[in-house]
Amino acid sequence: MAVETLSPDWEFDRVDDGSQKIHAEVQLKNYGKFLEEYTSQLRRIEDALDDSIGDVWDFNLDPIALKLLPYEQSSLLELIKTENKVLNKVITVYAALCCEIKKLKYEAETKFYNGLLFYGEGATNASMVEGDCQIQMGRFISFLQELSCFVTRCYEVVMNVVHQLAALYISNKIAPKIIETTGVHFQTMYEHLGELLTVLLTVDEIIDNHITLKDHWTMYKRLLKSVHHNPSKFGIQEEKLKPFEKFLLKLEGQLLDGMIFQACIEQQFDSLNGGVSVSKNSTFAEEFAHSIRSIFANVEAKLGEPSEIDQRDKYVGICGLFVLHFQIFRTIDKKFYKSLLDICKKVPAITLTANIIWFPDSFLIQKIPAAAKLLDRKSLQAIKIHRDTFLQQKAQSLTKDVQSYYVFVSSWMMKMESILSKEQRMDKFAEDLTNRCNVFIQAIEHMFYRRSMVVADSVSHITQHLQHQALHSISVAKKRVISDKKYSEQRLDVLSALVLAENTLNGPSTKQRRLIVSLALSVGTQMKTFKDEELFPLQVVMKKLDLISELRERVQTQCDCCFLYWHRAVFPIYLDDVYENAVDAARLHYMFSALRDCVPAMMHARHLESYEILLDCYDKEIMEILNEHLLDKLCKEIEKDLRLSVHTHLKLDDRNPFKVGMKDLALFFSLNPIRFFNRFIDIRAYVTHYLDKTFYNLTTVALHDWATYSEMRNLATQRYGLVMTEAHLPSQTLEQGLDVLEIMRNIHIFVSRYLYNLNNQIFIERTSNNKHLNTINIRHIANSIRTHGTGIMNTTVNFTYQFLKKKFYIFSQFMYDEHIKSRLIKDIRFFREIKDQNDHKYPFDRAEKFNRGIRKLGITPEGQSYLDQFRQLISQIGNAMGYVRMIRSGGLHCSSNAIRFVPDLEDIVNFEELVKEEGLAEETLKAARHLDSVLSDHTRNSAEGTEYFKMLVDVFAPEFRRPKNIHLRNFYIIVPPLTLNFVEHSISCKEKLNKKNKIGAAFTDDGFAMGVAYILKLLDQYREFDSLHWFQSVREKYLKEIRAVAKQQNVQSASQDEKLLQTMNLTQKRLDVYLQEFELLYFSLSSARIFFRADKTAAEENQEKKEKEEETKTSNGDLSDSAVSADPVVK
Repeated sequence: MAVETLSPDWEFDRVDDGSQKIHAEVQLKNYGKFLEEYTSQLRRIEDALDDSIGDVWDFNLDPIALKLLPYEQSSLLELIKTENKVLNKVITVYAALCCEIKKLKYEAETKFYNGLLFYGEGATNASMVEGDCQIQMGRFISFLQELSCFVTRCYEVVMNVVHQLAALYISNKIAPKIIETTGVHFQTMYEHLGELLTVLLTVDEIIDNHITLKDHWTMYKRLLKSVHHNPSKFGIQEEKLKPFEKFLLKLEGQLLDGMIFQACIEQQFDSLNGGVSVSKNSTFAEEFAHSIRSIFANVEAKLGEPSEIDQRDKYVGICGLFVLHFQIFRTIDKKFYKSLLDICKKVPAITLTANIIWFPDSFLIQKIPAAAKLLDRKSLQAIKIHRDTFLQQKAQSLTKDVQSYYVFVSSWMMKMESILSKEQRMDKFAEDLTNRCNVFIQAIEHMFYRRSMVVADSVSHITQHLQHQALHSISVAKKRVISDKKYSEQRLDVLSALVLAENTLNGPSTKQRRLIVSLALSVGTQMKTFKDEELFPLQVVMKKLDLISELRERVQTQCDCCFLYWHRAVFPIYLDDVYENAVDAARLHYMFSALRDCVPAMMHARHLESYEILLDCYDKEIMEILNEHLLDKLCKEIEKDLRLSVHTHLKLDDRNPFKVGMKDLALFFSLNPIRFFNRFIDIRAYVTHYLDKTFYNLTTVALHDWATYSEMRNLATQRYGLVMTEAHLPSQTLEQGLDVLEIMRNIHIFVSRYLYNLNNQIFIERTSNNKHLNTINIRHIANSIRTHGTGIMNTTVNFTYQFLKKKFYIFSQFMYDEHIKSRLIKDIRFFREIKDQNDHKYPFDRAEKFNRGIRKLGITPEGQSYLDQFRQLISQIGNAMGYVRMIRSGGLHCSSNAIRFVPDLEDIVNFEELVKEEGLAEETLKAARHLDSVLSDHTRNSAEGTEYFKMLVDVFAPEFRRPKNIHLRNFYIIVPPLTLNFVEHSISCKEKLNKKNKIGAAFTDDGFAMGVAYILKLLDQYREFDSLHWFQSVREKYLKEIRAVAKQQNVQSASQDEKLLQTMNLTQKRLDVYLQEFELLYFSLSSARIFFRADKTAAEENQEKKEKEEETKTSNGDLSDSAVSADPVVK
């Protein structure tokens, strides 16, 4: 057919040339490849998800979670299908009612309990403004209305359940029975009815214990009164107020007066218009009482036992049913009442929900006062006394209990891990698990979660196995019924019920199916269809099936830690404990998982604009507690530990772990990040950030401590595995030295306290109170410049200029002094007279005489003459110049360090032009321009550096050489006595180095040579000073004396006078030392003179300057001429 529809163009395709087959094979191959790749991808995903799921999870955020709850879309009507129409109807009605009760219970537990409990939360008294209470209640009214509708619905369901049961159990022998009820006990119905009564009772208790709710309600009513007086002010119509007030009164009467449960049991159960009779129905009364006793018998055995599951909740239901029974039938089984109260000895109080505690004895006495009168006072009193003793016992045995639970849960977890890792499927473990899962709950829930794959696999097998066991039991009973040939309606009901149970079990183990099976078996177990030894195992199997089918839901319910919200006071204590015992740090995951359980419940809060406000408030509170009680403490402790470890040499405190104990805080850093709300709490990252921030800030404050903090960073990495961030602050190597900024501000102190060494370019502290002397070298200065920027160099030179100005003023005053001036003039005249006879050399004796003569003018308390003070002044001026030299060297050092990354200084690329060529954005162009300017600055700085000496010479020289400062021209003649003074001082300082008392000891002071060279340059007196040939004169004098001593030694060695020889040796030594010191000073002075271009006089320098200026002018002129000549060509 398809071929016929082809167009004539494709006719040739009819010939099979095998191409289609080849094409199909290629496609199949490709498809096979794709499937292989896809399979491997899926396997990788499976491996990733298998056992390595995170420690903490959140059901709301998990991308994938296994739901084990069996599910099907069949309705009750479809499931309940037998030939017996009457039985169908009975089972359908009861099953529908049970389902309705379960829905109401779920709604109450999720929505209404939480809405009421969380009312008033999320706003502290401090943050509450006047009127907030009324606003909160205003928002809450709609919730109360919903609650009112819910309560009314519960009343109707209770009424219907009672009516439906009463209709089945008829005491009137004449009236026809719906089905034969002898031996039929619908215990499931009563259990469900008990659950619904528990819900009403719980709502009553919550409202009764809620003081905030009641206070706000009162305030709201007062507000309404004031609105009533002036409705227009509030923009409300008066006719709407009346109905609203009536509605509020109705709400108050129904909900807030604590009468919800009471109103339910006081309903008129007897139908007035000749319907169902309840209170007079003796058969129903007996059945009711029998069912309560049966449920109680099952519950009592397990109450207070380690294997208890949900028996307490059932006990609350039994109490409710008992009170309902009394209210309807007005009969009391005194013995049963007493046994109900006896339970209070085992279980003095029951937690209904969250922090709501319920006392069964108070409830039973209050609701059935008639029965309470039958009991003596003593027994009632005994219950209260027992409650107190029970509490005391629990408080005492708490530690012991927790320890035993801890061991139990740990061993259970190990057992579970080993069983599940082998993947053995045992139906025993399911029951065992569910019984224990109310202990150490979060750990258990996590265990289930981690092993969810294996559990899911096992559960389905266990369910099938249990269903098979149940079906086998039922089929045996069914055969027994069929084999009995006697026909009766009752036998037919039994058979139909067994068939229904059998059919229902053949399918997924859903809640509805299990409910139908239990109802069907209530009918099917009459007439001894099962033997006693068969019935009990069947009941056990059904119980197991209930447990295993709802395993995940039960684990979740039992492990729900929502109650922690109401006991938040425990959290800080818990954190303190975790901090003290760091070994258990991993428990934090479980705690936060437990705290996270409160969130779904909080989402039902209705008194705030949005539940988000409540969540934020809770989040903030928990984080504040965590920060205060754990994280901040941890940060401080780690910082303290690092500091003490780095400063162990100071022996700050006893850190012997055998004496003071030891905490291994590193365990906190091995924790995975904890998920809480929309954040991850990473303890490692938090502490790392704190240490980074602290170290950075403290390094900024005291840059010279950078090495200490760097050491602490390394220690943090080694000891705690913290990955610290480098501060990237300009490091200072002024270990105990000074910063450029400090020196600049206190230059007058610096030049007097530090000594300069010309050759090594280093400053050494003169004296110190510590055991060491501080030094400052080029590296320190370079680092300082890197820290503060190159701008500080010019500022420093500026400060030095200001300092020199002050010092030169003192210098001028000294030179102007009459005593000094007259002596100097006399010396100049003397030298002029004798220079021809003395070979143009300044006589040593004359300088020595000047030195001695000055001492006669006066001495300071420290024993210093005026010449000593003048020498110190010149040394200080020289130190300042040395400091300027060091600043320049430091600048060059810093620039060369910065420029070392530029490959070729001769050929630096212009980045701005490159960016323009590429047509990049404006921001990039700006950045490139900035980079170019930085590079050109660095290149210029590293190539030349600023001639600071020349600047400082140029600024002072004109002033020094002016005619009004003619008295300064005598300076060159004071240099010989000054050098003599300096050499004496220097020798005495060096001698002190070998003495115990080293005050005043020094081995260098090149500041003097620098100062002399600088001042001679300023006065342009190098030639005048050189004309004195002073150092030649000194050398000749000492050599002459040394030769004379050597001659005497030769003469005396013959006479062998030892004492005289020793004296001679000492004299020779002293002369050698003096000569050596003069030589050193000469070299230093010659070196210093090089800095100030001593080879040229002022006149020669001026001439050179003029020549340079003329050259630049002529070169500029040439350029302009060439430009003019080029103009016509351009035109």
